[in-house]
Amino acid sequence: MSNYLDISQVSIDFPTKSGPFRALDGIDLKINKGEFISLIGHSGCGKSTVLNIVAGLYQATEGAVILESKEVNSPGPDRAVVFQNHSLFPWLTVYENVELAVKQVFKGHKSKAEMREWIEHNLELVHMTHASHKLPAEISGGMKQRVGIARALAMEPKVLLMDEPFGALDALTRAHLQDSLMEIQAELNNTVILITHDVDEAVLLSDRIVMMSNGPAAKVGEVLNIDLPRPRDRLSLADNKNYNHYRAEVLTFLHRKQAKPDVPAKKRDNKTPPQKLKRVVGG
Repeated sequence: MSNYLDISQVSIDFPTKSGPFRALDGIDLKINKGEFISLIGHSGCGKSTVLNIVAGLYQATEGAVILESKEVNSPGPDRAVVFQNHSLFPWLTVYENVELAVKQVFKGHKSKAEMREWIEHNLELVHMTHASHKLPAEISGGMKQRVGIARALAMEPKVLLMDEPFGALDALTRAHLQDSLMEIQAELNNTVILITHDVDEAVLLSDRIVMMSNGPAAKVGEVLNIDLPRPRDRLSLADNKNYNHYRAEVLTFLHRKQAKPDVPAKKRDNKTPPQKLKRVVGG
């Protein structure tokens, strides 16, 4: 299978008074169409910087991002971003917030009736049709994030970029949105890159978890393949041996990076159980 999205040896320097600050150093990642990728690592490891480069918001100092054989140099509707802050326009209704994105992308390509049908379809995907007439101030935080996801999906992006979209939500709302995201991704088969600090979220949602080394000059430390059948059910996975093994692998990596941030990650066979598991899980 050919690479759909190629993040090829990407490095980025930011100017400072004392000279260039290298935030990322040689990030290399090949992503296939329909893959769900999670980026995880300690704060300051450059996860959001990677996302912003793929989104076209930052320009890499070295290397390139190639999407379907075309280099990414600027933002575009083929890469939609969902941030932790929903960023809805408070004076527009739920419907109008999604409509704004649809008009921007499809004006001249869809009729008014087609655009209306497309907006309603995407609101239905996130179970928000019943609140289409409401203003953002009249709905909950979880519902606002659903609208943000609907707005992003309505742009029909090739890649959906999500920067901790559920980080500010309570545990129950977060779980509901994770389940909704899995349902949507299964239906649309879209390519997703998710930034998260939540190990359980990463294992539940992902096909692969990319674990970042600590910054500065952050690199890809390890990539963990998540071989769990879909559709996934969080309750049945709670006692799943493979699920708990993958979870322990990520915790081991994060614990080692916190304890010895300058020690490079060793490549390990995903089938080999991590050592001293009790101590790692215990903190």
